[in-house]
Amino acid sequence: MGEEEVADLLATYHISLEQLPKIYHDDPVIKAIGGSVGNVIRITRDSRTAGRAEAYRLVMKRPKK
Repeated sequence: MGEEEVADLLATYHISLEQLPKIYHDDPVIKAIGGSVGNVIRITRDSRTAGRAEAYRLVMKRPKK
């Protein structure tokens, strides 16, 4: 998502970037779309009840063990 889209998303839900659900940078989905740490991605799924559902994730680095 672009910077303006992210700003609109955060304003709409009255949240901060850190409050978004996370997805790790090495997740196959992120690798497939070429996302990088710090990006916010929109995931759109078909839903039998809602028709279409959107979810948002903040791409972050996997913590070291």
